[in-house]
Formats: sequence, structure tokens, C-alpha cells
Amino acid sequence: MSLSVKIILITCLAALIGLAVAYPVIIVCKKHKLGQTVLHYVEKHSSKSGTPTMGGVIFIFSAICASALFLWQDSFLAWTSLLVMLAFGLLGFLDDFIKIHFRQNEGLKPYQKLIGQTAIALMIAFLIYYRVGTSLDFFGLTIDLKWGIIPFAVLVFLATVNSVNLTDGLDGLAGGVSLVYLLFFGAIVALMGTAQTDALALSSFALCGGLVAFLAVNTFPAKIFMGDTGSLALGGYIACLALFTGKALYIPIMGLMFVLSALSDIIQVAHYKRTKKRVFLMAPLHHHFEKKGVHENRIVTIYIIVTSLLSAGCICLEILI
Repeated sequence: MSLSVKIILITCLAALIGLAVAYPVIIVCKKHKLGQTVLHYVEKHSSKSGTPTMGGVIFIFSAICASALFLWQDSFLAWTSLLVMLAFGLLGFLDDFIKIHFRQNEGLKPYQKLIGQTAIALMIAFLIYYRVGTSLDFFGLTIDLKWGIIPFAVLVFLATVNSVNLTDGLDGLAGGVSLVYLLFFGAIVALMGTAQTDALALSSFALCGGLVAFLAVNTFPAKIFMGDTGSLALGGYIACLALFTGKALYIPIMGLMFVLSALSDIIQVAHYKRTKKRVFLMAPLHHHFEKKGVHENRIVTIYIIVTSLLSAGCICLEILI
């Protein structure tokens, strides 16, 4: 069976599994009152308070189940990336659980999240150093970081996980941008043509299928949110996939909208602490646009289009070089 056929099958299977579990997950969340407490200063989102959360379990579960039927040989890195996704998802689940249990919008303390994220990142960083390799590829240019790959990998994990988490603020935003990113990145990985990268590509498309199912219940108006369960899992997987393939430098380009979410938040906080004035009406950037009167569907569409164009450019360069 060719790789392209496997990609189609694993994507469709993951989507079907996701659709099969999506509504039962929503029903269970509603029954046990696992709803999101929306920040009081996001006026337009006040009606969303109480919407079921932890929806990330939909695409995590479907991606792992679909992968179990396709990933057999030479799939150590693929399964490791899925386990990393699960590990970050469990960290996010704990954060969501604390929010729900205490009926507040803050779960784990920032330093607690950082410790958990760093611990996972360090384990994978050493794995990369000892087993995967220390070189990065950037459109044909090879950069060997040697031992520097360890702090670099930790930085990539922390930056990516928290950037995706900050992007999760509108219905369908983080899920939609991640879906487009992973479709194109998975295609780039498939072009690498080794057994390990083929397996990584399949795991990427399995997650894409799960995200399609999730978006069926997460687009405006959302029936369920992914929560930190989903956003941390997505960030962890995206970072792991990029590092395992040596293409971590592609993340700031293809994932520019993730980068802008994080940068806008950092700029806002730093500037406010120094001057007590705001650069944006509200951070991250998508909330600034909302405050400007742009409907969230339009914001989500623009984010997805920009991600598509940048990702298409990257894959074209990858083919040409």
C-alpha cells in the first residue's frame, strides 16, 4: 500500500472516530458540568460561559486510535510524538480540571505549568541529542547545533506549546490554524522519504483527521472548547514533529499566527508594566481585532488563509530546492 493511500485512509479513519466520540464527549461534559468559565473582561464571550471544555480529548483519542491501526514498523519517533502529545494533553487536563473544580479561569500556576512543560521537553531534548540527531535543516541549509540542540529543543517546546495555547481564544481558531499547519507540514515530512518520516507523516495526518472531527463541533458557535487539554497537546505535538524531522526553523514561518499570538501578549504585558499603557486593545492579537469590531469568524478565516499561504510557500520551496 502506497504512502499516499495510507495518508488518505488514516485521515478518514481518524475523522470518523472523532465524529463518533465527539457528541458523547459533549454529553458527558454537560452531564458532569465540565464547562468553561469565561474571563469577565471578554464581554463578547460572556454567553459562552459554561460551554463544555476538555474537547481536546476528541482529536487526541482519534489520532492515537487511528495510528494504532497503521503504525507498526519503524514508527518509534511517530509513537513518541503521539505520547508527547498525550503527556502535554494530560498536563492541560490537570489545568482544566482545576479551573472547573474551583470554578475559576486560572488553573495551574504559571510556574507549575512551566515546570511540567520543561520536564517533558528535557526528556525529549536528550532523546533527540542521543538518538535523532543534532542537525537542523532550513530549505537545504544544514545547521549542526551539537549539544546546543538540548536547550534549543526545550526552547522550541516552551515557545510552541504556549503560543498555540494563547491562540486558543476564538471558536475554531487554534483548531483551524493547527489543521492547516499540520496538513502542509505532514506533506513536507512525507516528502523526506524514509521509513521513520513516513510514520511521522501518517501520525500528522491522523491528527488532522481528528481535528476535522473536532472542528465540526468547535466552529462558531462552539459546542465544546478544546481547553488546555487540547491546546497544550497540539503545541507539544507540533514541536515534537518539527524537532524529530530537523525542521524546527519552519515553525515561525508556517506557524506565524501562533508567533503573533505570543508576541502580542508579551509586548502587551511588558509595555503595560513599564508605562501602565496598552499597545493593543486586548491581547492576544485576535482579541484586539475583536475589540475593533471584527467578527470572530472573519478573524479565524484570515488566520487560516495566512497560514495556508505561508505553508504553501514553504512546501513549494521544499520541492524546488
